[in-house]
Amino acid sequence: MCVIHKAEYMINTTVSKQALLGLWSFQFLTFMRRGVFYSFMYIYLFSLLGNITTTAALGTLTMLMSAVGQNFLWGKISDRYRLRAQLVVVGEVVAGLTYIGVFLVHKFFIDSGSDFSAGLSLIIGLALLEFFWSMSDVGWAALLTDITTLETRGSFVGSINFVMSVGRMTGITMASVLYAEGSGFRQGTIFYLVAAMLMSGAIIMWLVSRSVKSSSASVPQDSREKEKTLLPNEPRVSVYSSLENEQAFLWFLIALTIIVLGVASVNQIFPIFLQLNDGLAANDLEVGFILSAWTLGGMTASLAAGKLADKIGRLVVILAGLLVAAATPVFYGFVPNVGFMALVYGLNGMAFMTLQTAGFALAGDIIPEHRRGRLLSRYNSVMALSWGPAGLLIGGPIADVQTRVLGASARTAYVNAFFVSSSLIVLGTLVFFAKVRRTTVGIAR
Repeated sequence: MCVIHKAEYMINTTVSKQALLGLWSFQFLTFMRRGVFYSFMYIYLFSLLGNITTTAALGTLTMLMSAVGQNFLWGKISDRYRLRAQLVVVGEVVAGLTYIGVFLVHKFFIDSGSDFSAGLSLIIGLALLEFFWSMSDVGWAALLTDITTLETRGSFVGSINFVMSVGRMTGITMASVLYAEGSGFRQGTIFYLVAAMLMSGAIIMWLVSRSVKSSSASVPQDSREKEKTLLPNEPRVSVYSSLENEQAFLWFLIALTIIVLGVASVNQIFPIFLQLNDGLAANDLEVGFILSAWTLGGMTASLAAGKLADKIGRLVVILAGLLVAAATPVFYGFVPNVGFMALVYGLNGMAFMTLQTAGFALAGDIIPEHRRGRLLSRYNSVMALSWGPAGLLIGGPIADVQTRVLGASARTAYVNAFFVSSSLIVLGTLVFFAKVRRTTVGIAR
């Protein structure tokens, strides 16, 4: 029997050109802001703290606070009160004001001559900020799922991710000028610019909220839990019960956790590896070129992956992304020059953005409509593992044990860490196709 939630195909929201422009503008601003703020934040933090482990705590703590906020508060509020764009607006405003507060506290310690305290205030302040800011992440993810259908979700997310990549590249370019050996943070230029971007994003989303209503809000509550047999002219796509959907989503998250940990475990040691004398011995400009290739590869893949996910199915596209993601780290230690490394790392960027685009579309397909806020919070938390914990818990320790305990060279240690990265991705791929592929047949495209 082929059945479908009635609400899913009553949803056919037409996004106006003005609203679409607003969504693209918001995503561009969001990732331009992240590029401006975080491209040099770790370098600045290290200059204040003088300790790599303490510096790396920024990514870990912000990820944990984001996960706590989304899973225990904002996701539930989003579902209970049907809030999407409203959460984004409030989250952006709160974040903008908090950034100014964090800067002023940090500036107080800088003026007092206590650089270490200034660094700690940034870590603690940005972690607390992330707890409240994460309401914006929940609202955004649920809104994108609400306003798309099974047939359009991949392409729409792909276009959004393309804009995201352009914004990140723009932000990184701006940061290279604004940082000015730390004065951009010390004097507040970057903080105030980021706050202005946040307020602008809030205004954009407020305007969007007036023209785009949550598509599920138009569906009566009692109809959300009903199912019906498909009529002859309806799409031949089936879904299981809400419980079966959630079980499929749980396995999806388990597989995705392993995959993201594998992909991101070498992010923090990869730039160091590039500059090793017994490796590529790349200079700063060459390192920047290689890292930029990752973003450019992701930009290229986003649009194609989204369209292919809608045309040939999410699972086929995800498999292609997983194969490339698993293969590329193996080659990091053997490429002969900067040009080839940029090519390989660009392919890795294509693979990651393929997974992010098709993976989000698959998550939207699986998640029951009435639990989007809560379950997308879990999806966001898994993806956030790439912020810092993956490197702090896996890549870094693996490299350190080999060099400090086993006496291996740095090059050997890093190459072995790359092999571990590939192995984890392969393991996650096996879980995905052993459990997720089987349980999602008939649920998603």
